[in-house]
Amino acid sequence: MALGKDYAQQQCSIARALEVVGERWTLLLVRDAFYGVRRYSDFLAHLGAPRAVLAARLQALVEIGVLERRRYQESPPRDEYVLTERGLALWPVLWSLGSWARTELPGTLPMRHFHHADCGTELGPGGACPACGLPVPPADVEMRPGAGLDPDPADPVGRALLRPRRLLVPLETA
Repeated sequence: MALGKDYAQQQCSIARALEVVGERWTLLLVRDAFYGVRRYSDFLAHLGAPRAVLAARLQALVEIGVLERRRYQESPPRDEYVLTERGLALWPVLWSLGSWARTELPGTLPMRHFHHADCGTELGPGGACPACGLPVPPADVEMRPGAGLDPDPADPVGRALLRPRRLLVPLETA
């Protein structure tokens, strides 16, 4: 039996979540927002998504309350996209999905390592700090490059992400 175009008729929390984040580019946008990407041009450069798709996904994430659109320049008007509390609540989902891929889809070098910024310990299962024994909120996570990253990426976002950095800190590409 073929799946319908949406999950609206299913009474399932996973199906409802997929309506929000189940499209190919959506979780990558949220991931990049955690990495500190905020501007349309930076999302475009890093993801390579078609412009129309990127604009539609950003608008959908704003409408559902995962991202907030904030004006950072008046003339000409320019906005940036910042994770809301609802968006921040997706961190365990992203962490779990990435952890699953690292353990269940072997054969590639790790792209990034995530550490508890306060003590430097690499995060363990569930995103907790093995040394402290506590879950680590995204603002207290330091992301470090892994051996699988391209050492000379073509886009400015990729180059900026080669340096260790805390999650959620706005990315400066200029």
